[in-house]
Formats: sequence, structure tokens, C-alpha cells
Amino acid sequence: MTELEKGPRGLRRGRGARERILGASQRLFRDQGIGGTGMDQLCAVAEVSKRTLYQHFTGKDDLIAECLRRFDPDILPEVFDRTDLTPRERLLAAFDAHAPLCPYIAAAVEIPDPDHPARVYARDYKKGFAARLAETAREAGVADPEQLGEQLALLLDGASARSRVLNTDAFATAAAIAAVLVDNAIPTTAPASAGAGAGE
Repeated sequence: MTELEKGPRGLRRGRGARERILGASQRLFRDQGIGGTGMDQLCAVAEVSKRTLYQHFTGKDDLIAECLRRFDPDILPEVFDRTDLTPRERLLAAFDAHAPLCPYIAAAVEIPDPDHPARVYARDYKKGFAARLAETAREAGVADPEQLGEQLALLLDGASARSRVLNTDAFATAAAIAAVLVDNAIPTTAPASAGAGAGE
């Protein structure tokens, strides 16, 4: 065993160090905040030395940004890429797949610099999320899909923040509001082919 394969106390750590660092970071950032998580604690939880951590990440800023990139890189494919759901069902399913506190909101609140790589990634993610909602709304035949996408994104973000502040679940209420918005936005007149053979 080489020295590079050893971690604290001489234990073999191997190539899993990067994943352990990211896993520990995601848990600690979620549970006690970015500012409340020190690098010494992070190394202890991940069972790596500081030297190993800095071999994988240039610093805490780089680590925060990578945690956000890893959290949901493809923007809820388990919702938006489902072919067994109608566009309406996919729009509403987004309210069932959520974190207790959105990590992108949490990072933006804790990091004041708008040019910080984590803030930039959080901003890009939020824009991308609204765009996926709008794309799905367009599939549903909504006249102004971008507006509905922004409305639903705002509802989700508001539910996340409110759930955190009140220590309660606001997503059920947000989902009920979303259903009204979606149903009001989807045209009531179905395409002519949809009613063929319905036996009215």
C-alpha cells in the first residue's frame, strides 16, 4: 500500500475519497449550513486528510459548487423524462419530488457574492428548472408556457422556503394551487382527433 492510498490513522481510503468528501459535504451543508461547516469537521466526517481534500478540490468554494452540480444535474429526469405521464401529470409531479430545503436556495442565501461559482450554478439551475416546466407546459398546449413555468417555479421555491421557516410541509398546499394554475392554463377544447370514437 502506498502513502497516497492511506487516509487518517493509516487506514486505506483508495479512490472513494472524492465521493466520501462530496457525500459528507452534502449532508453537513444540508444539516448545519455552508457557513456552519468547517473544513476540519468535513475531513473528519469524510475520513480523509486535508491534503486529500485539497487534492480533489481547490477549496471550499469549489466543493460547494460541485455539491450543487451533483445534486440534480439533469433537472428532475425522474419527473420530466417520464413517458407514462401526461404533460399535466408531469407538471404536478414536480411538487412530489422535492428536497426539504432546496440546496440552491440555501446556497444563495448563505453566499452573498453573486459571482461565486455556487451562486452562478444555482441561478443557472433555477432558470433551467423553470425552462423544463415551460417546455412541459408547452407540450400540454398552454398558451403562455413561459409564464406558467415561472409561476410553478415560484410556487415550488416558496414552498421550500416556507417549509424551512415554519418547520412544516407547505408542498401539499403549493401542489393544490399548482393544480388550479395548470388546469386554468390548459385549453379546455381537446384536439378533434382526441374525441373520435369516444361514443358521445
